[in-house]
Amino acid sequence: IGEGNGRMMIASESVVFDALGLKFIRDLKPGEIVELRPDGFESMRLPHPNHTAHCMFEWVYFARPDSVLDERLVYDARVKIGEQLAKEYPVEADIIVPVPESGRAQAQGYAQVAGLPVVEGLIKNRYIERTFIMPDQQDREIGVMLKLNPIRSAVKNKRIVLIDDSIVRGTTIRKIVQILRQAGAKEVHVRIGCPPIRFPCYLGIDMKTRDQFIANQKTPSEVAEFITADSLGYLSLKGLIAALKHSRDDVCLGCLVGEYPVPIPGEKLRREKPLEMFAESVRKPPEKKAKAAA
Repeated sequence: IGEGNGRMMIASESVVFDALGLKFIRDLKPGEIVELRPDGFESMRLPHPNHTAHCMFEWVYFARPDSVLDERLVYDARVKIGEQLAKEYPVEADIIVPVPESGRAQAQGYAQVAGLPVVEGLIKNRYIERTFIMPDQQDREIGVMLKLNPIRSAVKNKRIVLIDDSIVRGTTIRKIVQILRQAGAKEVHVRIGCPPIRFPCYLGIDMKTRDQFIANQKTPSEVAEFITADSLGYLSLKGLIAALKHSRDDVCLGCLVGEYPVPIPGEKLRREKPLEMFAESVRKPPEKKAKAAA
């Protein structure tokens, strides 16, 4: 909620108020309805659990770094994510290269702990849409090539710590690693500021099916091999919660742990069915091949 110059406004991010010269008052509360009036606003509350469930992906990726979400500046949260990542996955390297844009603040945090310089080794084309939501694999790969271009003199013969916010399918980060290698990078160590994504989001993010998540198909070492990285480190769940400075109950971690802040019809069955199918396949004896007719 923002106000100023005789106006009231509701926006999804506080940065909107900065751009319009309005004062940020506060966030809406869970289950709250706000009616704007000429003389101010009226707040009404619905019955609800007395806690928030803000999407962790807003701090990790979606929100602008200069926005404030639940009293936490997004930039500060991303810097803390980078610091925690450096503590959990240190590596011998020469430079840190962020994947723009959301990787930049995380790279700053990693650099503060690791004592390495942050280098803009990748330049972003701002007019290309987010690649992970493109429906076709070939389109996603072409999108990455159009979206990012290396600064060859900055990365050639360097051992690089590549910082990105998350991995969904693994195809985008794989292409980025290959771009850096083709530009002459000696080593590429990938560090991800989010735990492995394993479950669908039913609450607004375009991640709908389990089979699209590489973390469900491969171990971290297998993912590292697939993306052609020299090493791979995901931020731990504990590290993410510490960086956000919110309790676990006040953040939605559905895509990470499969537990959602509201009931999802059929979700429990969808989680259990693959386990039952696996158990049945283990118990079931192999079928005997029929003998060929004489």
